[in-house]
Amino acid sequence: MIRVDSLDQEGRGVARAGGKVIFIDGALPGETVEYSPYAKKPHYELAQLTRVLKPSSARVAPRCPHFGVCGGCSLQHLDARAQVAVKQRVLEDDLWHIGRLRPGQILPAIYGEPWGYRHRARFSARYVPRKGGALIGFREKRGRYVADMTTCEVVPPRISGLLAPLRGMINGLSQPQRVPQIELAIGDGVDALVLRILQPLEGADEDLLGQFAERHRVHFFLQPQGPESATPFHPPHDGVLHYTLPEFDLKIGFAPTEFTQVNAAVNAVLVRRALNLLGPQPGERVADLFCGLGNFALAIARRGAHVTGVEGSASLVARAQANAVLNRLEPLTQFLRADLFKTDAGLYERLGHIDRILIDPPRDGAVEVVKSLPADAPRRIVYVSCNPATLARDAAVLVHVKGYELSAAGVVNMFPHTAHVESVAVFDRQ
Repeated sequence: MIRVDSLDQEGRGVARAGGKVIFIDGALPGETVEYSPYAKKPHYELAQLTRVLKPSSARVAPRCPHFGVCGGCSLQHLDARAQVAVKQRVLEDDLWHIGRLRPGQILPAIYGEPWGYRHRARFSARYVPRKGGALIGFREKRGRYVADMTTCEVVPPRISGLLAPLRGMINGLSQPQRVPQIELAIGDGVDALVLRILQPLEGADEDLLGQFAERHRVHFFLQPQGPESATPFHPPHDGVLHYTLPEFDLKIGFAPTEFTQVNAAVNAVLVRRALNLLGPQPGERVADLFCGLGNFALAIARRGAHVTGVEGSASLVARAQANAVLNRLEPLTQFLRADLFKTDAGLYERLGHIDRILIDPPRDGAVEVVKSLPADAPRRIVYVSCNPATLARDAAVLVHVKGYELSAAGVVNMFPHTAHVESVAVFDRQ
């Protein structure tokens, strides 16, 4: 038996024995457990929980019958409020151990409904005759197989209820093994399902999809190649979905394969928090780096500031420009394409005078962006992060090299029941 000290960034219990670190799937901090190793390395072991001898007071019964097999969730056995506390600890630990930093203020955590929250999901599909035909679900833990899912508690109930009918539909296709993926994208009033197809559908297949779409009130898109190839199939549609940010009177368009936040409700709170922290004033000039389709930039413009959004994807730049037009914000916005992973001081010369910066990078972070900040960089930067390790690395540059102070930081529970840690941080300098 062994006592578990903490959780790692994949939601595994962390313990130590005989000079080794033991990562135990399913174990929680403070518990005394028995475990069975399935991978032994010189300095660590990977193990499966076999018995809980002394449970944590925060341990709860997982809601989903597929938990433990499906790789979509890793923390359903931990109370939802305790999950947020664990993520806050991960953020603070990374800031200290990687960046040697402690925030001046811990921001209140942002969190929302822990079930049925996912408006985006990418399900794998596989046709396995010996298992009765099509399987649809997330990948299994520690495996390449598709979990045999009949329900999913983190998507809206109406979508969870489609898993079984979707399996039946795929079984009815002429080539069911040629549909490896189904991507979910929910917009206002539209549930879109993007079918990845490896060969064109036959006439009977098209009829089957059309009937399914009508019966279950979904919109099918077909994706024969990369994400940009996804086009509406049935019913007729212009291919653009929308979500709203009512607080900012914004309607934001997106294609079903373009990046939007998974958790629409938490995203709305995050945009409010980020804007309040950034504090843009009418007439100021603000840069939104890694702006995507304008999730933050348009809200900043609605506050009266002039915004320049910078993004590496030409299609997302075009989408952001279209969203500015849709919301009548063209006079206050411009969007530029630039590779922010290879940037230098020339980016800031191109931007000109900037009063405030918002940074919202992918998991790789924004180290080149912060290294290239000029001497007259803005006094305030708000950094929205989806990886606390790269945030801590970049924060170290901002504080120890560029002269900023880490004024505040806090977590955003964008992905309940997973170990994914989203956060927001504020950097100021005199």
